[in-house]
Amino acid sequence: MKKLFLIIISFAFINIANAESLSNEEKEKAWNCVGIYMANYFLPSGETFEYSMKEKSISSVKVWKAYALEIGIKEKDWDEGTNKAVDKHYGSPYNKELTESCHAFLEKTIPNGKERVKKVVQTLY
Repeated sequence: MKKLFLIIISFAFINIANAESLSNEEKEKAWNCVGIYMANYFLPSGETFEYSMKEKSISSVKVWKAYALEIGIKEKDWDEGTNKAVDKHYGSPYNKELTESCHAFLEKTIPNGKERVKKVVQTLY
């Protein structure tokens, strides 16, 4: 009986420990957004944009990485996914719709995501 109780408790703790995680689909979407954010930050001259968009984009990249590390994604794995996404999107023109979609995904996925991004924006200067 004690063994059964310990097994049940162990499974409960394992599930609690893994409660905050990203599915493979969510990781891919997060990396794609990070690639879009980085493309926004390094827009070529001549592109029209608001400077605050660049601040929010680079802050969102930082928040995504911090969250990924918090939930146990290895930094090397996160960085590899980020590099692939940046390679995919680098040099792309600014796309407001995609960027807003990424902001909505971040805010839905990361606990206090919107506030975390605002906090990072405030530390940029």
